[in-house]
Amino acid sequence: MPAPSAVADPAVTHAPVSRLVPATLTINGAEAPLPTDPRVSLLDLLREHLHLTGTKKGCDQGACGACTVLADGERRILSCLALAVQYQGRSVTSVEGLAAGDMLHPLQQAFIEHDGFQCGYCTPGQLCSALGMAAELKRGVPSYVTPDLAADVVEFSHDEVRERMSGNLCRCGAYNGIVDAVAEHHAKEPR
Repeated sequence: MPAPSAVADPAVTHAPVSRLVPATLTINGAEAPLPTDPRVSLLDLLREHLHLTGTKKGCDQGACGACTVLADGERRILSCLALAVQYQGRSVTSVEGLAAGDMLHPLQQAFIEHDGFQCGYCTPGQLCSALGMAAELKRGVPSYVTPDLAADVVEFSHDEVRERMSGNLCRCGAYNGIVDAVAEHHAKEPR
């Protein structure tokens, strides 16, 4: 029997890299390529690769919420802790995807009217988190302060807002304005 050869068998062919289907995800309604490096965080993909700088890098440890974005329109994601490749084929919405052209999202307008921001650094994460929180309420997902965990409907309350938004820090202390803006937006939303 002949000794195994260290030379590659010319009969075996491999598809060239250029024939591979590129991996993508949808960002704010537009298809975007995933980075070739699987270690890139979703936050770095948004900011460094796609130049969508609305999502902020606060602590880079998932403790402040400044990097919050929405996955599939309803789930809150701390993009600094998520790898971009985890969202292949999925939809991600950052703060840039909330407005419709020059028309602000109603929650953005409510933040302005209720002084729900001061320096504005945390605002993109606060907005995305509040929209994710509203989706949780619609789905009946309970929180720590929900009185009846078996209920199909979770009632909106200031306590629910404060609990659900507690992962989003505002160093300026605009919490009252944030809660008021979220409450106004919730009151105007169809059930």
